[in-house]
Amino acid sequence: MAEAKVREAQSKASASTTVGVDVDDLEASETPESILLGAVSVDQSKDRTDRALVTPWLKFLWEAYRTSLETLKNNARLEAIYQATAQGAFRFCLAHTRRVEFRRLCDTLRLHLANVGKYAHQPHSINLSDADTLQHHLDTRFAQLGAAVEMELWQEAFRSVEDVHNLLTMAKKAPRPAMMAGYYDKLGKIFLMSGNALYHAAAVGRYYALVVGGALGPKGLSGQEMGELAGKVLISALAVPAHSVGDGSGGGSASTRLTALLGLTKPPTRASLLKDALSRDVLRLAPEPVKKLYHALEVDFSPLGLCGVVAPILGELGQGTGEYKGYLPLLHHALLSRLLGHLAQVYESIKIAYLRELVEPLEAVGSQLEAYVMLLARRGQLDVRVDHAQGCIWFLDEPFASREEEGQDAGTSDSVDAIQPSATTLVQTRLNSVAGCLYSALGMIDANPPSSAQGEEESRFRSLLATLPAYRRSLLLHNSLTARRRQLAQELAARAQAQNLTLQAEVARKAALEQTRLSLLEASQREARRRQDEVERVRRQEAEKYARGLVEGGVLGKEVVEKLTASTTGPIDTTSLIQAQVLALEKSKASFSSRLKTIKQEDRSFGEGI
Repeated sequence: MAEAKVREAQSKASASTTVGVDVDDLEASETPESILLGAVSVDQSKDRTDRALVTPWLKFLWEAYRTSLETLKNNARLEAIYQATAQGAFRFCLAHTRRVEFRRLCDTLRLHLANVGKYAHQPHSINLSDADTLQHHLDTRFAQLGAAVEMELWQEAFRSVEDVHNLLTMAKKAPRPAMMAGYYDKLGKIFLMSGNALYHAAAVGRYYALVVGGALGPKGLSGQEMGELAGKVLISALAVPAHSVGDGSGGGSASTRLTALLGLTKPPTRASLLKDALSRDVLRLAPEPVKKLYHALEVDFSPLGLCGVVAPILGELGQGTGEYKGYLPLLHHALLSRLLGHLAQVYESIKIAYLRELVEPLEAVGSQLEAYVMLLARRGQLDVRVDHAQGCIWFLDEPFASREEEGQDAGTSDSVDAIQPSATTLVQTRLNSVAGCLYSALGMIDANPPSSAQGEEESRFRSLLATLPAYRRSLLLHNSLTARRRQLAQELAARAQAQNLTLQAEVARKAALEQTRLSLLEASQREARRRQDEVERVRRQEAEKYARGLVEGGVLGKEVVEKLTASTTGPIDTTSLIQAQVLALEKSKASFSSRLKTIKQEDRSFGEGI
């Protein structure tokens, strides 16, 4: 009745049967923001009509689903109605795009399933050991998974996958192949959205195996659809980077968890996925661009021209019907992984600028080049050292270097097919051969009891084997002491060199200070001489001025002054000038006195004559 009321309200609100209601949460009351938004909406009359007619019945229908599920839970007699109501609630969320309510509905169903054991003692309780009951729950969870993928709620879809997997582990018989095909198809979409190329390829491979086995019924897929699916299987395997490890995060528990979701006994690898895909004849059925991509990445070896060959193929795949567009970012990473693996076999080092030129045909890769190289180096999947001073990347090949196996899972990583063995591979091969020979020798000795003639040799051999651990420890101790002594010698040499440099710097500093002192002393002496010369020059000028004044005043004769100022370099004898002036004045005074006496005598004589 609630569903009928919703349809009736929708027909009244609009002629269309798909009326969108702008309400985020049907359980939340109307907020002031929603009232303001409704008041200023473009189509106010339609919006208000929807809110007045449709929204109340949508809320009522949602509450009806919730109440029904709570009433029908954990009752075996009502199990069929419970599952039908849950699937009706999924259809309600899909029809009206109710994402918030869908998450709550999934949590509610998950809680009901978790509480089955809690009510097991009650009459008519749910028994998951019953095949029909478990199949009903599986049908509901598959419907939940399909709705989550259709609504693009990827986190909820992954949780639904885990719900399905938990129920599958409880099932005594395998579900229908068509149901499992849909399960792997949805799981592949989830892995593709999360960027997990390895497990996406594994899920697509499982889906293809079920389709080829007739899981979709007698009609199956058409020839064109099978070709597209085969191309998807092959291109998903090619999109896995050559240096992939587990689930890409390095976590062993996460890898085991995803492997269990796919129903595999061990984590997949790129090599195993490609081998499985080729064994199912996907290369013959795949479209031509996918075949070209396979030959460029897996058959041909041309690291310098790889990007130039693959770029047009990726452009052709991106311009198709859209089936392969989602793989382009994954293919870029796979191409970089393949390129670096090939270059590491050919070169010891390569310029970063030249590497950028190699990937220049792929415009989307240039900005991710160094980041991807460092990601591989950090995970220990590629032994490289980036030298920014010289602008190059060094590919390391150190067979005796100690490597941490952090983030690596044995059996889950793939490497590029080697065209020539590296030093590491040669050393490991030789050591494995020696270990195998020793193991065989020990087995022969233990299997054949020695004779009396061989007893002494055997006892010597066994004594050598007994002393081998102690000898190994002493050898390791000797190597560590030698390395420590070498390190100490290097430290002492570095310290002596530093001291020599310090002494040389101190001597240079003192020499510079002495040179500065002498320069300042010479400068002060030059300044003193300049000042003295200036004083003498001023004195000479004053004396000459004084002498000219004496000449002009008639005190001294010009010849006397020239005689006294005859020196042009030394100072003028001012004292002589003054003494000459005093003598001249006294002489003039005496002359004046004598003349005055003469005048007085003449005046007296003249008076007596009168």
